[in-house]
Formats: sequence, structure tokens, C-alpha cells
Amino acid sequence: MSKNFEEFKKNIKNKKVAVVGIGVSNIPLIRFLVELGANVTAFDKKDEEKVGEIGETFKEKGVNLELGENYLDNLVGFDVVFKTPSMRIDNPALVKAKEDGAYVTSEMEEFVKYCPAKIFGITGSDGKTTTTTLVYNMLKSEGYKTWIGGNIGNPLFSYIEEIKKEDKVVLELSSFQLMTMNVHIECALITNVTPNHLDIHKGMEEYVEAKKNIFKVQEKNDLLVLNRDNDITNSIVGEAKGKVMQFSVKEVIKNGACFTENKLMLKDKKVCILEEVKLMGMHNVENLLAAFCVVSEDVSIENMKKVATKFTGVEHRCEFVREVDGVKYYNDSIASSPTRTIAGLKAFKKPVILIAGGYDKKIPFEPLAENGYSKIKTLILVGATKEKIKKAFDKIDEEKNTKIPIIIVDSFEKAVYKAKEVANEGDIVTLSPACASFDMFPNFEIRGNEFKRLVNNL
Repeated sequence: MSKNFEEFKKNIKNKKVAVVGIGVSNIPLIRFLVELGANVTAFDKKDEEKVGEIGETFKEKGVNLELGENYLDNLVGFDVVFKTPSMRIDNPALVKAKEDGAYVTSEMEEFVKYCPAKIFGITGSDGKTTTTTLVYNMLKSEGYKTWIGGNIGNPLFSYIEEIKKEDKVVLELSSFQLMTMNVHIECALITNVTPNHLDIHKGMEEYVEAKKNIFKVQEKNDLLVLNRDNDITNSIVGEAKGKVMQFSVKEVIKNGACFTENKLMLKDKKVCILEEVKLMGMHNVENLLAAFCVVSEDVSIENMKKVATKFTGVEHRCEFVREVDGVKYYNDSIASSPTRTIAGLKAFKKPVILIAGGYDKKIPFEPLAENGYSKIKTLILVGATKEKIKKAFDKIDEEKNTKIPIIIVDSFEKAVYKAKEVANEGDIVTLSPACASFDMFPNFEIRGNEFKRLVNNL
């Protein structure tokens, strides 16, 4: 299915190539393109000081740099343009480059196009990272040489010549990456679809369409895995190009995976029982069922069980940090949407002290208030969205005639200290922000690590 990579190598040599964004996924790409003999110009909004050492290294390798506020003004006269994932394809500079004859693409698109191995692509609003990691571990335990990439792990395009036909590749794909993708993915999963990233997408419809690109180029022998319990993913079943498997925690599914009578089932076979699963919460049972479907043609039930009963979770996802004075602290910094926070809250057996708030992705917080209020003992709010979240909870307080104590603080540090102050022995404190981190931190990992540092210093 994949094109010959030698063809790409031949075509890229001596070409004028622009790489927009000197970030995590594009740094190895720039190095790789230089090795392949391309004339590379790297573009970034950051100035020379902020780009730092990597900019110096690139200049030594002959890479031209276009930096600063007006960095896209000179995106002219290129044969190929690699865009950064979060940049919209209708950005005027990209539209102009395309009109002038440039081939506009991304690291991920070119990787999928030329990858010789079977690809397992995973997208969705919530649960992507955990499910991607589960699928990766299941394939590995079956003995395959397995690669992991996309939104997690290493950018894989620079390793393409090391990947063999018999290997397996697992990719976590965001709506941004999928927006422009028109490439073949043999095995695709959409975990669920709920409002998210409406700061970048023009609306919910565009967001859903981006997710669907994961299976648009599939063929009749390919597999699409969909969540039966989510209205949007369930409504997509008829659009599949190949085979479909569904998973559910609410109903019995004969030709997919389900949770019934305390058992996690795949088709008519029991994989394990709930008590054997180390991951907390029903949302993780959903992630496991999804993973079983995804690997059903490649992994034995025995190896599925091995991973399901041993895997304790991914960092920053309902991650236990420590216990202080009888209070347990959990880091769920990955929860950058209200639905993900609700799933995290449901994993605990009692109401918790919740630290929430952050960057505004323009998504509503009413669902968090409606579904979360009974699971919250005290709500501590911080960041750009604190007033917006408070408003949603005030509304619920009026409707339900309840009163959740809400504390608003002006720094992340104060949020942690305040949580310690109000917590009693036996309480649970969780950082589960329901928002992205960009108002205070470069990403959710740095936010989670700062939370762990503060908790460990209590």
C-alpha cells in the first residue's frame, strides 16, 4: 500500500523546503530533510533568543531561519511546505504558497504515506493517550517490533527507513493532524467525540469531520472501531469503508467488545474480570475494550489479558502522587476537557477536592457542572477560565439548591496550598483541570510535573 520511500528521497533532494514551526515534531524533521539533501528554511514565531541553541545548530547545518512576529511573510518560492500540526490549512500564507505551486503537507501525512508497516490510528476527544499506550503494549507483548508516535512518543518520519513491513505502528492522532490527512490507515479507532478545541476549529461540524478523516481512505478489508455508547461515533457506523467493530460498557455486543456481568468480553470470549484491572474508572474499561477491538486480528486473548491486568496507567492520568496527613493527591493534568475531567471524577469512590481551570478552548463548562457537582467536595479554580467555570457551577447551585464551596486563587501554587489547607484526613485532592494549560504552562506534562513538585514539597 505504501509508496516507495526512495521516490520521496529522490524528489526532495535539492528542493527548496519550508518547515513551519521549530517544535517537538519538526526538529527531527528538519534534521532529516537536511540529511536527505533538501535546502531547508525553518519558520517560527519565536525570536532567535527563544529558539535558542537549536537555532544555532540548524544555522551551522545550513538551515535558513525566518523568525519573529512576521515570520510567514517570506513563505514564498518553496517547492514543499511542511506545516506544524496546529496551523490551519486555510492560513493565508499557506493558501498563497499552494497557489504559487508549493506542495503543502505535514510530518505525519508523509510518514503515513510512506510507512511500510501496518498502522493503528487512534483518535477521539478523550482516552486517546491511554488507549494508544494499551494498544502499543498489547502488540509488543505479542512479540511484534512496535513503534509509537503521533501526539506521543517520538516523531516517526525520521525513522522511516528503519521500519520494516512486519513491524506495527501505533499513532495517536489529534483533530489538527487529521484535518488535512487523506492517507490510508489500516486500523482506525475513534474513542468518542465531544466538544473540544473549538478555539481552533470553526465549529463542532468541522471538528467531527476532521476526526472522520482517520477512516476516509480505508478499504474493504480495513477495520474501523467505534464507541457504541457515544452518539456521534455510533452515528458514523454507516459511513465505514471496511469492517466495523464497536465497544460498549452499557450493552452486550456479540461482534465487538463489551462489559457485562463484571467481565470484559471480546466477541464471546472473556478477557478478564473488573477486579483484575489496575486502571481506575469506567472510562478506562472503555479504553481497554476499544484496545481489544483494535488489536483483535493481531493479538491473542492471553496477551490482551496480560496488559489489561498489569497496566497501571500513563503519567498525568489519574496518577497517584503521594499521601500527606491522610490525604491522597492525584495528578490528572491530561484532563484538558470537561468530559475527561468528569471521567476522572467518576473513577473515585467519593467526592473530591478538585483543582480546575486553565486556557480557554471555547468549550462550555455546563456539562462539567451538571455531571460533576455530586462528585466534588470543594472546587478550587485557577487560570483564565476560573470565572467561566464558577458561573457554570453557580447556575447548577441555583437549579439543584446545593452549594459546593468554590475557592478562587490567582496562582497555581496557591491552588495546591489551598487544597492542603481545606483537606481533612481521608480526603482526595485531584488536579483535573478540564482545560488546556497554555495560559500558565507550555503543555499538560509541565503542568502535571509542577503539581507533583508542589505536592512532593508539602
